[in-house]
Amino acid sequence: MSVRLSRSVPLVVASALFMEHLDSTVIATSLPAMAADLGLEPVRLNLAITTYLVTMAVFIPASGWLADRLGARRVFTGAIAVFLAGSILCGAAPSLEVLVAGRALQGLGGAMMTPVGRLVMLRSVPKSELISAMAWLTVPALIGPVVGPPLGGFITTFASWRWIFWINVPIGLIGIAASLLVLPHIREEATDRFDGVGFVLSALGLAALVFALETAGRDVVPAAVVAGALVIGLALVALHLRHARRVARPLIDVDLLRLPTFRAGVLGGSIFRLGVGALPFLLPLQLQIGFGRSPLESGLTTFVAAIGAMAMKLTAAGIITRFGFRATLTANALVAGAMLAAVATVGPATPVAAIMALLLAGGFFRSLEFTAINVVVFSEVEDERMSRATSFSSMMQQLSLSGGVALGATTLHLLSIGSARPPGAGDFSLAIALVGGLSMLAAAVFVRLPADAGAEMLATKGHRRDDA
Repeated sequence: MSVRLSRSVPLVVASALFMEHLDSTVIATSLPAMAADLGLEPVRLNLAITTYLVTMAVFIPASGWLADRLGARRVFTGAIAVFLAGSILCGAAPSLEVLVAGRALQGLGGAMMTPVGRLVMLRSVPKSELISAMAWLTVPALIGPVVGPPLGGFITTFASWRWIFWINVPIGLIGIAASLLVLPHIREEATDRFDGVGFVLSALGLAALVFALETAGRDVVPAAVVAGALVIGLALVALHLRHARRVARPLIDVDLLRLPTFRAGVLGGSIFRLGVGALPFLLPLQLQIGFGRSPLESGLTTFVAAIGAMAMKLTAAGIITRFGFRATLTANALVAGAMLAAVATVGPATPVAAIMALLLAGGFFRSLEFTAINVVVFSEVEDERMSRATSFSSMMQQLSLSGGVALGATTLHLLSIGSARPPGAGDFSLAIALVGGLSMLAAAVFVRLPADAGAEMLATKGHRRDDA
């Protein structure tokens, strides 16, 4: 593969994923304006957010099989088109029902985009360049939650909430054209029979789990409903695990967890993301409710984390190649978790420059950890199982990020029990310290990796080490 192509593929995939990650968060700050325009209570529009996340969780496991059957480029391009159709429907929605239908279409497109985009990367980029390529995929996931809320507020204030969906039209059209021109045609010659039973069990189980995680601690639905959904979700997932051990080619291949690097990447990565997933939820609330900052001030302050994530792209390959995956993942989990917990020390009198410096460094180290995880998790996976591995990994990412938000919301809810007052600055600080400490626990998983874990993914003297 040419150098130009190996550079273009991650750029095209990352651009599409940025659209998906941005749209998943941009809606939050626009809910009041949307509710007023549609004549609804703002709390009812939480359904639009939950529908998107549940739909993603339901269809992610099927993405790998579809990519093998129809071709990864075709599915990835189709995913952008479906996401684009959902965006247009949302922007034109005259009612909650139409809005929810549009969000479901967006969720379906997003469910295909992330795992299939990663699959395209794994099968088209040389292993020695994979660290640099994967660094691009961490950027949308980190920038989206940071840019989304202030961008949503800006568009809603100076234009209309409908434009938060319509801006996806030119981005999506460019993404479709670029995908057709740049992405290689990757397709398995023979595909396994679709695991229908596994799909039903995983779809219902994951939908129930994501619903429970997204509503926990937010007083959106009664606590009994949240608990019931959690129990049902866990029971269905357990049934799926039992089913997966009895069929030759399950939709979710749990045997992948026998691979040390895949197991560490999934389990350690999930623990790390629980903390990181809570930060975009807790920090803006801390700045606005705890410290009295405006939404614009909050957005401009937290945006600097995205700059840190971008800076990491220039250095990730060199750091991981120099120290190896085990040392990088272990030490960096401690550093990134500690820097996340350090945000809890920020107070109303803390200079903005100091807060931004902390978030800048934190964004760098969190992005470095994601890059290393996203590469090492696939280092032992055989080519014929790669599509199932990307689906499994993406599914766990979705659950852990949702779990992080649920953890943050539930912590705040528990701290306010028995008190008539809303959460204060001290409550937010305690919650941030808790999730930061949780992220540090991922080091206990990564330290058990073999010393030479992912060695074949590292650049050597025989390969070019150009990160540009």
